[in-house]
Amino acid sequence: MKEFEKYVSKNMNILDVGCGYGRTLNELHHQGFINLTGMDFSQGMIDRGLKNYPDLNIFKNDEDTLPFPENEFDAVILIAVLTCTPDSHKQDQIVEEISRVLKDGGILYINDYSINTDKRNISRYQKFEDKYGTYGIFELPEGAILRHHTSEHVFRITKNFKQIVFEEMIYDTMNGNESKGFYYIGQLKKL
Repeated sequence: MKEFEKYVSKNMNILDVGCGYGRTLNELHHQGFINLTGMDFSQGMIDRGLKNYPDLNIFKNDEDTLPFPENEFDAVILIAVLTCTPDSHKQDQIVEEISRVLKDGGILYINDYSINTDKRNISRYQKFEDKYGTYGIFELPEGAILRHHTSEHVFRITKNFKQIVFEEMIYDTMNGNESKGFYYIGQLKKL
């Protein structure tokens, strides 16, 4: 998030879409950011967040749209949301909604997972490519359907943004494996 702080000031209005239990918002709050809002689709995550961080403004949203007017936010955070939204059309809808609620010149920060080239991941991408019609989608034994992304896909869904930063990195996953990932920072240019 240090790179994020280069482009977003502490008094800006920030939305975390898919905030989970608010861990990132809590970190920003402790760094002095004051206008923070988070939403997630899981009531369990929101309940946990409200218990752990009662000062945060987080809530559950069941809709495909964001419950905010146009041009409401200076910045939007999207961490591991694309991975949990394997359908390209739904990803497009998410980014369109973000574009709607962002001010012209607003900042989008995405942090997510990239296509991997190790044997384990190639095998599972190939196994599920016919089922889902997209290379990079896979199922976990627990039932979750996830997606890893090419940089080209990320650039396509963020086509209305001016790319400021795109950096690849290695993350540890929730299952203890290493995975390629990236973070992207873009600035919205409304027509």
